[in-house]
Amino acid sequence: MRIRVVLAMGIAALLLTAGCTYEAGLPADNETATTTGSGTGSEAPTTTVGDGTDVRPDPPADRIGWENGVWYDDELPITEADGLDDSELRLVVDRAMARVERVRDLEFERNVSVEVITREQYRERNVFDFRDDPFENQVYEALFLVGEDTSAATAFESLYGGSVAGYYYDGQIVVVGDDSTAVTVDRGTLAHELTHALQDQQLGSAGPGRTTDRRTAYQALPEGEANYVLDRYEERCASEWACIAPVNSTSSGQYNRGLFLTLFLPYSDGPDLVGELVERGEDWTAVNDAWSDPPASTEQVIHPEKYPDEEPAVVDLPDRSDGEWEVVSSRGRAADTVGEAGVFAMLWANGVVPKENLFDDADRYNYSHPASAGWGGDTVRAYERDGDYAYVWRTVWDTERDAREFRDAYRELLASKGAVERGDGRYRVEDGNFADAFRVQRTGDTVTIVNAPTVADLDDVYERGGSRAGVPTPLTREGSESSDGRPALAP
Repeated sequence: MRIRVVLAMGIAALLLTAGCTYEAGLPADNETATTTGSGTGSEAPTTTVGDGTDVRPDPPADRIGWENGVWYDDELPITEADGLDDSELRLVVDRAMARVERVRDLEFERNVSVEVITREQYRERNVFDFRDDPFENQVYEALFLVGEDTSAATAFESLYGGSVAGYYYDGQIVVVGDDSTAVTVDRGTLAHELTHALQDQQLGSAGPGRTTDRRTAYQALPEGEANYVLDRYEERCASEWACIAPVNSTSSGQYNRGLFLTLFLPYSDGPDLVGELVERGEDWTAVNDAWSDPPASTEQVIHPEKYPDEEPAVVDLPDRSDGEWEVVSSRGRAADTVGEAGVFAMLWANGVVPKENLFDDADRYNYSHPASAGWGGDTVRAYERDGDYAYVWRTVWDTERDAREFRDAYRELLASKGAVERGDGRYRVEDGNFADAFRVQRTGDTVTIVNAPTVADLDDVYERGGSRAGVPTPLTREGSESSDGRPALAP
């Protein structure tokens, strides 16, 4: 079961009183709550919940747009100013479930519980089990997002610890709230997490892949769908539904913005992918089908027109290290793929891509830039020798021009770190959190980057000529061999 997370920096927080637990559809003892109106101001049929008499007849069986005695267009007799009591919270969640059904055109099969905990309790639970991982450290160091002064686990723990507003896991919504005496609910985050609950109940999944790129691409489907539903939900709140007021989000002011970008793509660009699928089928059919064939790369998410036909290339990266450097593995992985989103985050966070590029779209972050567009595939491999670490990162591009653009952008990044060229594509950064030696080499549409503690170590980590190991012939996107020994990418 995957954990679905709401990040407060990008999505409004859902804040409830710490310690509350509510399961939709389970009435409080001896409660009577009446819903009236249709949300439009007219005297539409009404529903009475609890011990009262039904004024608007309940359907003979559960149906889309009705949950536990509450219709999607009901107004609720609640007072938000002093917070919600248990019966009011019950009505809010039931109506939100009915509205998510109405937008998504799927029926909840069972109730959804909501638990609220403090941020301190959230940190104590260690939901995401952050552990120091030398392999992961090297992957994010290769992206210049996590330096040698910290670890990826520490950076992720700081990011999640201060920004997560809630998550859905195994049939339950868990909300991370402020320590407050009043129960308040942000309608947007509630709708977002309820969409995840509906997905869990109704839609199967092929599951995420093993690489960073495939996992992020996979998340674009559930998170993109949840935000797409949320957008439609908010449109109706602005035009035809009576809705509770939104709640201002809270989040930590200090966080790794480059690392955050690698996580936020599914929330930002996922809705566009889902929207395109809705347009292709003129309904939710194509979206439902995508759950058995999720995006294979962040490239397909950033450029929805490439889904599902343009698969990422298989990028072979043989081990050419000497006998002293050993391949580092983690959780069964000896290599990773960071994808177009990772490349963009690296270049943006380090000032190569202008800051304003990210914000030139009013509706989402813009993850596309000439220096990262044209990505075809990549592989990162980490090495260790007596406590020192190194890595090799090979990227493949759609065209030689794309490869040159990336190489030049990468050189600009090195220059921003004070790198000094040592000849033959070799560079040395003397000071700072990324002080190391680098070799940058382009061959056709392939760029290979080697990192090591010193310039003298570069060939020991990855011998340039390849005499230590034969180079396997790379595969095309379709799986056939290319005539020149390099990936022959589909146009």
